[in-house]
Amino acid sequence: METRSAVATASTPSPPVAPSRGSSDHVDPFLGTGATDLPTRTGIAATWWWPKPQVGNTHPGATYPLGMVSACAYSGAYPAGYGQYDLGTEGLPVPIYDGLLASGFTHFQQTGTGAIRKYYNYFRVTTMLAPLDALDTLWELTDEVAEPGYYAATLASGIRCEITVGPRSAVHRYTFGDHHDARVVIDLSLGGLTIPHGSTIPLRSHLASVSPGVAQGQIVVEGAPLSVHVECDADSWRQMLWYDRRLMPGGTRLDLDSIRPTTLRPFGLMWAGPTVAGQVVELRFGFSLRGVDQARENLLRDCGTERSAFATRRAATSRAWSEHLELIEVDTPSAPRRTVFATALYHSLIKPSLAPNESPFWPAQGPFAFDICTMWDIYRTQLPLLTMLLPDRAVELANALLHICEEEGNFPIGYPMARGADRFSRQASALAHTFLADLCQLGLPGIDWDWALVHMHNDLRRTYGEDFLRDGRVEPISHTLDLAFGYWCTAKAARVCRDDALVRDFDRFAGWWVNAFDVDTGLLRDSTFYEGGLWNYSFRLLPDMGQRIRLAGGDAAFVDLLDRFFGFGADPVRQPGRSPDATEMAAGYALNRFEGLNNEPDMEAPWAYTYAGRPDRTTEVVHAAVHQMFGTGRGGLPGNDDSGGLSSWYVWASLGLFPVAGQNLFLVNAPHFRRSRISVAGGSFEITTVGFLEPGPDVPVQYVQSVTLDGEPLQRAWLGGGEVHAGGRLEISLGPRPSDWGTTERPPSLSPYQSPTHPIATRRGLP
Repeated sequence: METRSAVATASTPSPPVAPSRGSSDHVDPFLGTGATDLPTRTGIAATWWWPKPQVGNTHPGATYPLGMVSACAYSGAYPAGYGQYDLGTEGLPVPIYDGLLASGFTHFQQTGTGAIRKYYNYFRVTTMLAPLDALDTLWELTDEVAEPGYYAATLASGIRCEITVGPRSAVHRYTFGDHHDARVVIDLSLGGLTIPHGSTIPLRSHLASVSPGVAQGQIVVEGAPLSVHVECDADSWRQMLWYDRRLMPGGTRLDLDSIRPTTLRPFGLMWAGPTVAGQVVELRFGFSLRGVDQARENLLRDCGTERSAFATRRAATSRAWSEHLELIEVDTPSAPRRTVFATALYHSLIKPSLAPNESPFWPAQGPFAFDICTMWDIYRTQLPLLTMLLPDRAVELANALLHICEEEGNFPIGYPMARGADRFSRQASALAHTFLADLCQLGLPGIDWDWALVHMHNDLRRTYGEDFLRDGRVEPISHTLDLAFGYWCTAKAARVCRDDALVRDFDRFAGWWVNAFDVDTGLLRDSTFYEGGLWNYSFRLLPDMGQRIRLAGGDAAFVDLLDRFFGFGADPVRQPGRSPDATEMAAGYALNRFEGLNNEPDMEAPWAYTYAGRPDRTTEVVHAAVHQMFGTGRGGLPGNDDSGGLSSWYVWASLGLFPVAGQNLFLVNAPHFRRSRISVAGGSFEITTVGFLEPGPDVPVQYVQSVTLDGEPLQRAWLGGGEVHAGGRLEISLGPRPSDWGTTERPPSLSPYQSPTHPIATRRGLP
């Protein structure tokens, strides 16, 4: 991918950025795979409370940018199948193994998620020097190596195992010692995790030996028909099917149907033969959701016809990752900070899985996507990042969402590689509308907005939507904000389609967000909330923040609420340990405190200060989060990465920009790198600084003193989406004390800012 130069510069040229070029070298895929291990927090960061598991839940396996396939060592641990932890919903994770172990290497993993129930880990490959009875043995992993697109480890048996992947393929390379009967075993029956109720049972399966060194198969798992075409280059080895850990000599087909947990017996494919020290065996997998023929075509497309594909495929995937990771360049002399940033960008670009022409659920060609997981997190940070860096892929994802809505009747809240059902409707409503609204306002080509408007409108009337239209608000109360904002977003599409009648209706419904608030407290009404309380959801960045601040009593009262929420002047808190009891968790929730990026329902709240004329407070909170909630190593994340939602937050916050999702707006604050450059549609958007001090233990917070955009003074603390996507140069002067920059010209709001005494109704415009 070509890196473009800036399209505008300030009057005084700045030195060139010292980029993290080739930044895939700085990525650490192991970051976040272990229990949180960050330095003791200080200042306001010490007052934030962590309700969710203290582990990133990432995996170090081989991945491709937004690709269909991943591959990693498999232990059955929660939640990616890699590692050593039991299922956990709060506190420190509990190990179930003494170290890092694996029974083989599986394909298709989630990244950074929690209990989403669909755990994958299909087509386990196990290298063995023992009979099939030892198939599920857990071997110690040593000498692990991981980089974008590549994973390797040595098993206790001494076999060196290496894996790389393409968009729809995986290539394994195994180096054996001297042995009279080595084996490579593929288990088609295994799926999921070893935790209680974590296994995935195939509903039916077909497996066939096609020719020497070639086999094909399909498993139907969670309603999705996943096909594989596999080739092995060990010509002289025996090729056999097996069932219930017993070989099927001479068998060439195995068909199973109506499988249930009590009738499931392990089954699969095996190659076996003698090896000499240093002998290499390569396996090549092509995958598809549309049959074995397409799986074979996918393998040919990804790996060509050469007999050995590993080196070529690894190099191509490495180049793809370098091209994606070079879309943002940062200047820092700090190797740890470079690693944290590069890895955050890497984690942000693994999911969703984009797989055009692979939908197993409808016959038409066209965009298809899965692993749209934790949509309630990624819509605010990761999807705007995708839109900025890869607008064509963002449009592809948008069209995939529209196809899903047309075929299944709803926009997904979560969409794994499974048939329907898991909608995660408790978490939030109308999330796709936010993503579509940004694309609409940017005017990106490739979306039929008449088609989109139909589905955006219809989706708003489903699930909680009927109650919203009837009563003006719904429970859980946070869904009132979701649906009101969904109508605000859908009005953008209605305006493009020139449907004035719908615009009038949608504008009226969008105003019903006020019905969610209690004017006596300035906060949301008491209700049930998903993974938080009313404080965590009360500081959402609404389109009408002027009215929202008046509802709280004006600027000072609103800032006082935020100060309490972020713990200014509060005592440090004690984080939950292993297996915290209900009393300990209830006491933590009762603090009504910011969740400190351990969880994401309040991830945008630091920027609420900006709307009240206090960008300095945003600076203080974000500084504490960027420098105390993220680190290097396996324990470098404060909580679940949530499919890149958390890592994307770090990318934005450290650059000094934050997207207001759905509103085509970016809030500006103090950056945490001296210089950065973002590749955008219009060229590049550069952020440079004056007076920057490299962050360190003794370096205080730096506040914005003044800003110029393409050399012109900028008093406002925000930029329109079009300004950023067009490219340019933002120069930010920093200093040790707050200034008056950004205090008077507020970010856009539907209603003008008025005095704190302005009356406001608790309900308005009910139908």
